[in-house]
Amino acid sequence: MEQMRSLAAEVGEAVRAALSAVVSPELASEDPLVRRSEHADYQANVALSLAKRLGRNPRELATALREELTGRPWIASVEVSGPGFLNVTLSGPALLGRLAARYEDARLGVPLSQAGQTAVIDYSGPNVAKEMHVGHLRSTLIGDALARTLSFLGARVVRQNHVGDWGTQFGMLIQYLFEHPEAAWRDKEVRQEGEGSRTGGAVSALDALYRAARREFDADPAFKERAQRRVVALQSGDEETVGAWREIVAESEGAFQQIYERLGVLLTRDDVLGESFYNPWLHEVVDELRDKGVLEDSEGAKAVFFEDILGPEDRPVPLLVQKSDGGFGYAATDLATIRHSIREFGGTRLIYVVDARQSQHFAMIFRTARRAGWLTDGIEAVHAANGTINGPDGRPFKTRSGGTVRLADLLDDALNRAREVIAEKDPDLSRDELESVAHFAAVGAVKYAELSTSRTKDYSFDVTRMLSFNGQTGVYLQYTHTRIASILRKAEAAGLGRGRFGTGDAGPALEPEEHALGLALDEFGATLDAVAVALEPHQLAGYLYGLARAFTAFYESCPVLREDVAPEIRDNRLALCDLTRATLAQGLDLLGIAALERM
Repeated sequence: MEQMRSLAAEVGEAVRAALSAVVSPELASEDPLVRRSEHADYQANVALSLAKRLGRNPRELATALREELTGRPWIASVEVSGPGFLNVTLSGPALLGRLAARYEDARLGVPLSQAGQTAVIDYSGPNVAKEMHVGHLRSTLIGDALARTLSFLGARVVRQNHVGDWGTQFGMLIQYLFEHPEAAWRDKEVRQEGEGSRTGGAVSALDALYRAARREFDADPAFKERAQRRVVALQSGDEETVGAWREIVAESEGAFQQIYERLGVLLTRDDVLGESFYNPWLHEVVDELRDKGVLEDSEGAKAVFFEDILGPEDRPVPLLVQKSDGGFGYAATDLATIRHSIREFGGTRLIYVVDARQSQHFAMIFRTARRAGWLTDGIEAVHAANGTINGPDGRPFKTRSGGTVRLADLLDDALNRAREVIAEKDPDLSRDELESVAHFAAVGAVKYAELSTSRTKDYSFDVTRMLSFNGQTGVYLQYTHTRIASILRKAEAAGLGRGRFGTGDAGPALEPEEHALGLALDEFGATLDAVAVALEPHQLAGYLYGLARAFTAFYESCPVLREDVAPEIRDNRLALCDLTRATLAQGLDLLGIAALERM
């Protein structure tokens, strides 16, 4: 079925046509400024924005537009209010016809608006030999939601997990492990501790050993020298050193994958292209930048400078590409990544879901890539910056000892709380059912708390609040879905089917709550398009909450299965239930949240 525009877009198109007739065709491209309204279905404010430019009274202009709009069969009424607002209300048959078309379409009428785009999304990016911590949650969940949404809208999505798996720290850690063979991270018992467990395992041991190696590196000059020689051995391909490095990387990637599977995100080992992957091309990148006149010598190092990016004493801040000793900084790897994403993946939109504190770094990286000619006018590079997670008190999220909160521990807390909440809500669940529902509720709660906040803002991680069945939570949305699923099961058991929309003039008259729910359902595609443009999953999360509230208001006012409801009205309401269920399920899936049948 042909995908369709939203009704709001059609109202906007009608207002543009009215402008062309009332004022001039040149103004038909003006934004009609159509918004949802408390006083009607939609409000168009274009008369207010244009009147001053045209030297006309805004209310008089709005009245002229009203006369042009009146008489369209799909518009029930157009009223002028205030200084020049146009309030537009749609006809019931027009709304029902649109809902019927969406109901019959497997994609719910959502256009493939991103078809032809190749989006390369860089997200998560944990460090090898270190446990994932709370700071990795935002990038992982935001990036996953963007990957799902852009893919649903037709883009070819390339997921990239740029793990930290190269550099001086690995020479230091490997040297320490060779000098301390008693280190137990390889032992069978340690490995088993991490299998099927929420905590522990080889990576926990490696994390502790890394900290011990760092202390010795800082305190013992002789060890520091040996560790630096080990870095050279790693970079030159020494078999023993590379073998140890590969073992550490494999163990870490396995631990990362356990977290990803627990969270239900799309990342797999096939998506990993770490820093080490790009190492063979760093000299080539530097040579190309030098040949194109992008690099400058700076005290023996090679860097890029920008006149408008200044540091202390108004001195230009350099983007350090190659150090004076011949080593490479993060900039060289990031530039190699951009070049690879364009040349090998055909990326047309490069999206980096990374902490906001890296904003200046990415601004310089993107500008350097444009100077080099890799980023052209047809390729967009975006730093989808994210804020930080705070504790329930609004302060930086730390353990009681002041350390970084492990991601596994944070998920454990959510799961334990979910068990309590679900068991209290439905004490008849079997043990297996309780575990399953608690898992999906906990993960959904964590994800919704993250994704309902603008990615640029900080937010507080409060397990008790996010697992509430009331308010703007993932649990509320999951519960709304199960509620609708229960209604539909009862209808099926009674032989009523799943309903159908009555269309045309013979269709049933809509109650205000039915009309409002229908308008909300029609906004799904436009919401996804807005997410794709702004790279803000919180717009989808907010939409789903509004949809769930609209359904609740509908269900409380409009009986569905009651015996005294006329068959054509019941069919219409069952179809509204089913379309709401399908839209909630699709929207939750794009956020990576399970739409449960029972809860």
